[in-house]
Amino acid sequence: MQDVVLAMLAKEPSHGYHLREWLRRALGPLGESMNAGQIYVTLARLERAGLVVREQTEGPPDRKVYALTPAGQQRVTTWLTEVSWPKQDLAELHLKLAAARAARLADPVELVAAHRRELLRRLRQAQRALLAEPEGSVAGLLLEGVALRLQADLRWLRACEQFWSRVENKAEDE
Repeated sequence: MQDVVLAMLAKEPSHGYHLREWLRRALGPLGESMNAGQIYVTLARLERAGLVVREQTEGPPDRKVYALTPAGQQRVTTWLTEVSWPKQDLAELHLKLAAARAARLADPVELVAAHRRELLRRLRQAQRALLAEPEGSVAGLLLEGVALRLQADLRWLRACEQFWSRVENKAEDE
């Protein structure tokens, strides 16, 4: 979640409340169970790490506005370009794409393409390794599972590409 918060702060400085609401909308029903304090704990950690700074605001003193530091901007840039399958969880990738689009940091379609290239490379590796395994081997079963998961992730990425292409095309038409 830290990287998503940083990406949204790359768009503009923000209150924790606004960040939490954006995350809840981006996650849909999955965001309903998000602990309200989680965003504030995340912001405090990011501040201690020197990735964000708290700015003075006019208005209620309890409203703290956070902004990105140069180190935070560098971390966002690194996060957007990394492909971390199989550890990547779908919600994190979804948020990466949504944050990239919302903060105008990167083209979600290009990010999806980078993930797809990496998954195709790994699928070819898994398939080659599977073919090299003797029939009925235990390792073959694991390799088959890896290949199936990669194929499922590739189908989901195809759906992501179609969705974000429509969003981009709609934005160009307006």
